[in-house]
Amino acid sequence: MVMNDTPDSLIPYDEIVQEALRAVVGRVLGQVEATGGVLPGNHHFYITFKTHAPGVNIPASLRERFPDEMTIVLQNKFWDLTVSEDRFSVGLSFNQRGETLEIPFSAITAFVDPAVDFGLQFQAVVEEDDPEPHDDAENDSPGNSPASESDDGSNVVTVDFGRKK
Repeated sequence: MVMNDTPDSLIPYDEIVQEALRAVVGRVLGQVEATGGVLPGNHHFYITFKTHAPGVNIPASLRERFPDEMTIVLQNKFWDLTVSEDRFSVGLSFNQRGETLEIPFSAITAFVDPAVDFGLQFQAVVEEDDPEPHDDAENDSPGNSPASESDDGSNVVTVDFGRKK
């Protein structure tokens, strides 16, 4: 009898892998930045991102036009590519009007370089509008501040890092 009940990992492998793959995007864009924004050969990039993700800074007109996701193309006409550890900014033209977009790597949902048939897909990191309902914490009763000591003299807070399924 084969058991397929794999226990939940206490190590967030999926988050670690997503972060590492986003670093690939950062490194590639950083190499393009280092060459003054010149893409080598036929390389060009399609970058899809969540327009309402934390830290995304795009013009309101684009956010209205693309209320969920937007794909930009870095190929011929882009400028001022700047890459930092957690985000990039780039100048692009929309309806003959130059705009600067600032996009955190955590907002990216896809990165594709069709010239070499390379692509990555990500889970976007988005904030939830409303926190999930929960029971009141027992240590939040009046007169019992979160930093106060318990009856045994310890100052230990228990946190459950259970994974959502």
